[in-house]
Amino acid sequence: MKVLHIDSNHPVLKIGLEKLGCSNEEDYISSKEEVESKIHDYEGVVIRSRFKIDKQFIDKAKKLKFIARVGAGLESINTEYAASKGIQLISAPEGNRNAVGEHALGMLLSLYNKIKQADTQIREGKWLREENRGLELDGKIVGLIGYGNMGKSFAKKLRGFDVEVLCYDIKENVGDENCRQTTLTEIQERADVLSIHTPFNELSDKMINWDIISHFKKPFYLINTARGSAVVTDHLVQAMQMGKISGACLDVLEYEKGSFENLFENKTLPPAFEYLIQSENVLLSPHVAGWTVESKIKLAQTCVDKVAAHFFNIHATAKTAPTVLEKVTGIGGVFYKTENPKATREWYQTHLGLDIDNYGSTFWWKDQNFKTASTQWSPFPKESNYFKPSTKDFMINFRVKNLDQLLIDLTDAGIELIDKPEVFSYGKFAWILDLDGNKIELWEPIDSEL
Repeated sequence: MKVLHIDSNHPVLKIGLEKLGCSNEEDYISSKEEVESKIHDYEGVVIRSRFKIDKQFIDKAKKLKFIARVGAGLESINTEYAASKGIQLISAPEGNRNAVGEHALGMLLSLYNKIKQADTQIREGKWLREENRGLELDGKIVGLIGYGNMGKSFAKKLRGFDVEVLCYDIKENVGDENCRQTTLTEIQERADVLSIHTPFNELSDKMINWDIISHFKKPFYLINTARGSAVVTDHLVQAMQMGKISGACLDVLEYEKGSFENLFENKTLPPAFEYLIQSENVLLSPHVAGWTVESKIKLAQTCVDKVAAHFFNIHATAKTAPTVLEKVTGIGGVFYKTENPKATREWYQTHLGLDIDNYGSTFWWKDQNFKTASTQWSPFPKESNYFKPSTKDFMINFRVKNLDQLLIDLTDAGIELIDKPEVFSYGKFAWILDLDGNKIELWEPIDSEL
């Protein structure tokens, strides 16, 4: 497939699509009209938020099979019209949900403990302890509105605290071990903290207004890491002035533009925002809750995985081309026979400085997701049967991502397994022979156990 990238993203996205067999072209500067003039040549589009993909754009995209947004929401796309044209819509909330959960918790703890205020005062030469007496999260009741990827992530982060977590969602039966689903009324009656985790839609637009706020029975802290349009800022400020809201953690603002850049068109700020930036009980960040080093990679990889699953790995059979989903992720080990393994290990230790144990040497590295991984080097005795039925004096261990699925694919392709797969505390193992009769060890590791 021919794919046009109209926003820059982590290289893992382009590389991943290339591995799938896609051809990639980039255009980060052309206007929407200029892109529309050539979009008929492409089967895929990758965007973030540079401009909206509307009915006009979709009508010109005659060959389009998918639109991938490297982010959590699809509000910049006319989703209903795209779906009517059979275009697959892809978003990646799985990619930055952890970042959002951590950011929400970090903002709340910082506000509760007056960390920003205390830091500023110390830099000004003030040492004020009583004025910076904080609150503890333990014993509080946290209410969530919206319990999808982001809400679940925040609830999971709260497990380490002695808090009760409640959620309200328009979908039924979304509660889990981290959060009890309930009514909005119960949240309004009991919550000490209210955190917003809704997508942008008609229901969430201006959802947190005076009517909702006024029914809370006690003062609460508000967290919004979702969309700025969910909170009516004038009503928020009014509630803070009246003591209905004790403080606010706002990563998003209703004044934002669709591109999340150039927040204001002129230098005159809305009065409500002037109040927020002057308040010691408000923390602000520029829509970066899901904007981490790690999430940039995970967002890109999530889009690749979804394209791969939908277009390259559905209804796969032995007659189709082999799946190009990530299987082998690295070399897990290099093993070979030698007359005297002990002497060989000692030679490598003495002359090449290898850190040797009774098995050989372990080399540690980071995979493309920056997770710790290892490769084992091991000399085996000549009489070892571990390489059988191969008659060769060496064997290679390949690290794989999903051994169970890989074994299904291999079996469908007519490749026989050697013996039965085995499971140990440090991973799953299986064995096959390649075309040349070399024994291949397949390993889905648990590196944390090594």
